[in-house]
Amino acid sequence: MTDAPARPETQRLLIGLLLASLLVAQIDQPYPDVALLQHLPTMLLLVASPALLRRWPLSTPALACIVVFVALHTLGGRYAYSNVPYDDWVRAMTGSTLSETFGWGRNHYDRLVHFAFGALSVVPVAEFARRWGGLGARGAALSALGWVLAISCLYEIFEWLLTIVAAGETADRYNGQQGDIWDAQKDMALATVGAILIVPFAGRGRR
Repeated sequence: MTDAPARPETQRLLIGLLLASLLVAQIDQPYPDVALLQHLPTMLLLVASPALLRRWPLSTPALACIVVFVALHTLGGRYAYSNVPYDDWVRAMTGSTLSETFGWGRNHYDRLVHFAFGALSVVPVAEFARRWGGLGARGAALSALGWVLAISCLYEIFEWLLTIVAAGETADRYNGQQGDIWDAQKDMALATVGAILIVPFAGRGRR
């Protein structure tokens, strides 16, 4: 089974949709003090994406995984993660909320995005490892799992360092711990679970 082919028109559409979501997220920005911190990586990725895809082309499914993850991050970034109003959206559709249904005491959108990072990273990273890393199916899948573990760890270290150099309120709002002392460990665990669920399917392509 080979990697799916790249479809330039579809890939341009995906990148265009991501750009549109980033622009919409800035309309009447509710948390301007952390907006730049949240959205700067997406802006840089969009600017660099044409050059990156020319140098390291990806299949359309692999690119779609990246776009979906970054779109989820963009939505979270608009509301500083801790304030994504999913309960309001669900109440408008069903008359009740997820927090009421499951007894949640915090906003769990950040948990969803960490899980999605693990699940959606595996396909593009494994594909990259097969094409340019010279790895076989198993090695590519294990590399994808290692990527998720490493990046999850480094990101939590970045958040810790941010609390040292940024103003307290800004750091707290960006980190979104919501009083959970085990927030970092739970985030890393969810990313790992997401990756483990997808890894068995990711290493099937051959170079």
